[in-house]
Amino acid sequence: MTFRQFAFRNVTRNMRLYTAYFLSSMFTVMVFFTFSIFAYHPVLSGDNIQSSAALALSVSKWVIYVFSFFFVLYSMSAFLQSRKREFGLMMMHGMTVRQLRRMIFLENMIVGSGATLSGIGLGVIFAKGILLAGENVLALNEPLQFYFPFKAIVLTLISFLLLFVLISLFISTVLRSGKLITLIHSNRQPKPEPKASLLLSLLVVTLLGISYFLSLRASGLSVVLLLAPVVIMVSVGTYLLFTQLSVYLIRKLKAREQLFWRRTNMLLLSDLAYRMKDNARSFFLVAIISTVSFSAIGALYGFQSMINGALTQKNPYLFTYQSLDGDSKVQAHIQLIDESLGRAGIAAEKTGLELNYYKAMEGRTMVLVKQSEYNHVAELLGLNPIRLTAGKAAVVDFGLSREGEEMLNQPVELQSGIIIEADQAIVSWAVRGVSGYYVVPDEWIGKLGQPLKVSRYYAWHGAVGQPGAEKAGAKLTNELPYDEQYTFYALEYLTSKTNDGFGPVMFIGFFVGIVFFVSAGSFLYFRLYSDLDEDKQKFRAISKLGLSDKELRRILNRQLSLLFFAPIVVALIHGAVALTALSHMFQYSIFRESLLVLGLFFVIQVIYFFIVRLFYTRQIRSALAG
Repeated sequence: MTFRQFAFRNVTRNMRLYTAYFLSSMFTVMVFFTFSIFAYHPVLSGDNIQSSAALALSVSKWVIYVFSFFFVLYSMSAFLQSRKREFGLMMMHGMTVRQLRRMIFLENMIVGSGATLSGIGLGVIFAKGILLAGENVLALNEPLQFYFPFKAIVLTLISFLLLFVLISLFISTVLRSGKLITLIHSNRQPKPEPKASLLLSLLVVTLLGISYFLSLRASGLSVVLLLAPVVIMVSVGTYLLFTQLSVYLIRKLKAREQLFWRRTNMLLLSDLAYRMKDNARSFFLVAIISTVSFSAIGALYGFQSMINGALTQKNPYLFTYQSLDGDSKVQAHIQLIDESLGRAGIAAEKTGLELNYYKAMEGRTMVLVKQSEYNHVAELLGLNPIRLTAGKAAVVDFGLSREGEEMLNQPVELQSGIIIEADQAIVSWAVRGVSGYYVVPDEWIGKLGQPLKVSRYYAWHGAVGQPGAEKAGAKLTNELPYDEQYTFYALEYLTSKTNDGFGPVMFIGFFVGIVFFVSAGSFLYFRLYSDLDEDKQKFRAISKLGLSDKELRRILNRQLSLLFFAPIVVALIHGAVALTALSHMFQYSIFRESLLVLGLFFVIQVIYFFIVRLFYTRQIRSALAG
């Protein structure tokens, strides 16, 4: 038997460890190859309007490539840790350190080459379907015909073979300082009892509690300002959760004798603290990576829903036009819009109001709107009318701005000597894109004298989805000027263009999120199966004391469930809070989208758990039978 054959048989003999690593690597290669197929497609490459989508896909594949480097590095480190005793026995029988490194290099290259070729092969097989799906998701103007992706194949093959070579060379140095006796007795060395600090355990509750409170209470742009500190606190709190709080709670449970001595709890709790401490870093990585996946895919799905929902809600007019008063072109523009609607057969009701600009004593300009005009527009949209308190005004914001809250009960003196003070702040989409304007009684406008300028705002309100609305909006957008003096928006045309631009982001984010999630699941698989030999010895010894099959099944179910779902449940909670904060930021509920994404990931994880549990339990039982 040659040395290469020996390395190959080592791979096949350790197939239970290598399976998840192989499949995860293959999936990552396939996603990288998929992005390369799009990036090199004739329709997307070159100097055309779709080249930006190809650039985004190209950048994303390198993001996945960098992530793959760390994923492979971590996976191989986990394998080596679980095989120390095997390496020690090989060295005891005469294998040199150089030969050991060569064997590790060959094993990793065998798995890496197989994963690379399999990923490319699956990508080529499903290339036609992938291109068809991408054509619809990316909202391209031209069809993506099938082509043989020679450049993509060469790039993927060279990139991942180079990655596995570098990782193999790097990882083979891990055992440099390992002594022979340490390697042979690696699974027999006594472990110190895990310790946990009460202060650090309380810090977990404090950090996560403050982070959740700030995230759930924030709204508007304050969510962006809190992003960095909240991410840092959640990361630190999550790490301490697995290294400190979990161990502290397990020790407290062990101290309760009535619970500890009940049925098989002694076997479960005695080992659980060690397992949580040993796997703390893995659980931390899984929780953070899964949170990123949940939040990214949930946010993208929520954004897509918001684009089609919030744009219609917060810009409920089919068309809006705004211009400074006195311009001779205004009436011509209004006539052009009316005629375009008539030719397209679009049913819409025209309304409008005046935005009056006045100079305040401190130098800033204030925008005032008559109460009757605002309420007329609000009535058309089904919004609540504004009822003013005697001698007071109301300040109105649009969208994410909360400028009006800062202007409450702040008297402003105009140059005419009249003082305006708002005692209510309202968020309304009655006037598109304008925030911080005052709604005042009609008679005030007459007393204030001539304004600095008057901006006339026109809106056409009608049912969304009317045939010809998007085409008419596109034509008017090209014909009407858009500058500081004139603004024109067409709802359905704007929504269509936004969806077109969001397609590549959704496509990329979905695949990147799935890669992260698959990798997180693989981390759990690696950690569970790296302790399999130790579990076999433990349960073989316990079975001699009379452990029944039912009790064994109960212990394994509880142990695997706790170890498998602990980081996932933490990630689901983090993701739910993050998506709730996002909905507060945009003032648009994405509860349905968040529930769907988080629920789907949880179901996938449950299915994954049952598969892992089946093979894990089978391995334990076979060890007991032998």
